[in-house]
Amino acid sequence: MSVPGMAEKILFLTGHLAEPRLKAVLEGMKPEFEWRVEDIGVKVAALMTEDIIMRRLEDARGADKILLPGRCRGDLDKLSAHYGVPVERGPDEVKDIPVFFGRARRASDMSKYDINIFAEIIDATAMSVEDILASAEDYSHRGADVIDLGCLPDTPFPHLEDTVKALKEYGYKVSVDSADPEELLRGGRAGADYLLSLDETRLHIADEVSSVPVLIPATHGDMDSLRRAMAVLDEKGLPYLADPVLDPINFGFMTSLERYAQLRRERPDVDILLGTGNLTELTEADTTGITATLIGIASELNIKNVLVVQVSPHTRRTYEEHDAARRLMFASGADGELPKGYTDELLGLHAKRPFPLTPEEIAENAAAVRDKNFRIDVAEDGVHIYNRDGHHVAEDIFEFFPRLDLEGDAGHAFYLAAELAKAEIAWRLGKRYAQDEPLDWGVAADKPSEDRTRLKEAGHTLAIKKKREES
Repeated sequence: MSVPGMAEKILFLTGHLAEPRLKAVLEGMKPEFEWRVEDIGVKVAALMTEDIIMRRLEDARGADKILLPGRCRGDLDKLSAHYGVPVERGPDEVKDIPVFFGRARRASDMSKYDINIFAEIIDATAMSVEDILASAEDYSHRGADVIDLGCLPDTPFPHLEDTVKALKEYGYKVSVDSADPEELLRGGRAGADYLLSLDETRLHIADEVSSVPVLIPATHGDMDSLRRAMAVLDEKGLPYLADPVLDPINFGFMTSLERYAQLRRERPDVDILLGTGNLTELTEADTTGITATLIGIASELNIKNVLVVQVSPHTRRTYEEHDAARRLMFASGADGELPKGYTDELLGLHAKRPFPLTPEEIAENAAAVRDKNFRIDVAEDGVHIYNRDGHHVAEDIFEFFPRLDLEGDAGHAFYLAAELAKAEIAWRLGKRYAQDEPLDWGVAADKPSEDRTRLKEAGHTLAIKKKREES
């Protein structure tokens, strides 16, 4: 159990059911730290609170650190002060402990990134200044660094100047995206930080305003045209971003990727912008993987700016995806590691380790249950539900109904139906399931707020049942 020398000593607190599995996992790890497991006297970790811990654990048992189960409700600062050693939460599942310690040895700061997100408001011309400000606030909270005002052909934008000035007053960086030279000039004179997009026929705009232009070829795909535009601004000593323009799949995608790689080989010093919308918007596939790949390409090519657009409903989380991907790629690059083992934010549909318990381990848990409360677990063989009266397994949750004896208890039946439906979704997709916890969809959905310093309040069905009993 121990390691010679000055190994760190860690005390693991757990409950009755998890104690044997926790010891087995730690023994199998052969860790570089000394460890001790202590059953705090509750059945499951979710029932453990700092008050229970402090009543039942007199001291830190000589440990340098105390590790609580991930679902334990407790004030870590209060516990650390009480025991005089750091008290931390480990992973939710026992089987994730080896991964937890492996990741902790190379923990990275996931707050860092080096790619700017330009968030395009595509219909800015049809929106009021107030509505544009509201969109800018939303996009900024979702990861945007620059608010891009999209101008439409043959569509007046009389409030362009007022919009740019209002955004600047609120502290936003602003770009104006237009094919109309006059609109670009108006945006630049109003104080826009960037202008999208100038080709070699419109470079006079860069002489008249201080905005940084994004350069594109005058004819699509003409890299010589882009080079000539870059050479003019280089000669004048003016800053710019270069954009060879990414094409959709089956319409020149690979060739356009080659243009970006070619530009980077020729000009390792130049700032480049990559527009991702032609892939995310024009490919009917879940966008998390597409975005991760594109940001990975940007990371390899040292591209520090991406233009992101959200129009199609299937790209509704594109800003969150780009933000998560840029943080992942930055951490991976800084560590010189593969982009795995850092975050699950881009794993919306499937989990890397979906089933922490085997059917045999669930059966052992079920055999130890002595009350009528139902427990639900998911393993490779399907959904498990059990209490003192039986243990049932099925792939189709409707098979459970005649076995559970829920007639006359509508509230309990409703609760179990909701939980079992969630469990079946998790089983079919290969996702993690934990009873009474929401499924984790990564950045594909907002996470409900959670306070792990206190126990959860009673659920709706239990609260209604108690209210009826009291009346």
